[in-house]
Amino acid sequence: MPPESPIQIKICGLTDVDQAVACAELGAHAIGLIFYPKSPRHLELNQARQIARHLPPNVPAVGVFVNESFEDIMRTVAFCGLGAVQLHGQEAPELVRRLRAENRHVIKALFSGRAPALNAAPDYHASAFLVECGKGELPGGNALTWNWEEALTVDRTQPLILAGGLDPANIAQAIQKAQPDAVDVSSGVEAKPGRKDLKQVARLIDAVRATTPPHQNIRDAFHRA
Repeated sequence: MPPESPIQIKICGLTDVDQAVACAELGAHAIGLIFYPKSPRHLELNQARQIARHLPPNVPAVGVFVNESFEDIMRTVAFCGLGAVQLHGQEAPELVRRLRAENRHVIKALFSGRAPALNAAPDYHASAFLVECGKGELPGGNALTWNWEEALTVDRTQPLILAGGLDPANIAQAIQKAQPDAVDVSSGVEAKPGRKDLKQVARLIDAVRATTPPHQNIRDAFHRA
């Protein structure tokens, strides 16, 4: 097996405890749980709580929210035991500020194809930024590739997470083009929405491990323990 890569890997859209634990054991650094009701990967609070409880201490559960209120996010974080919050809609910078004031690790999504745009990073004081295409029916997980080099235009004062159309076949190319600190993959390793193909997960993780990071100062994007 190639040596551990400093580039972190988040496998997103898990709905099953056993699959989430298996992804962590394969080498995922974070697990994404989606709280957007219109997503086919949406899961109920009790499901999310069970997944978060069974993950290793160094693999945080990241809750993915779309235009939810501060109060609802904080209730979900507390009930499920989430390690980080990902805002994947048109949230205002004020929401990021309030969550960080509560000592929450906040990942803000920025988009190439819609607002908030990639150049909006300085408006947000997020813990990390996730960048992706932003086109398609859903806020994320549409399996749409994009010009990953656009990620190079994003302000790099915080860790950068690359998403959008990533799979085992293209992940090395995407990393070389975007130079991220981490990658976020969902549909690219799925058997069907919400159900991962663990062989594809293993292939993706091996491909990331085999990729030489384009820069040396890789930073923690998910606030791992």
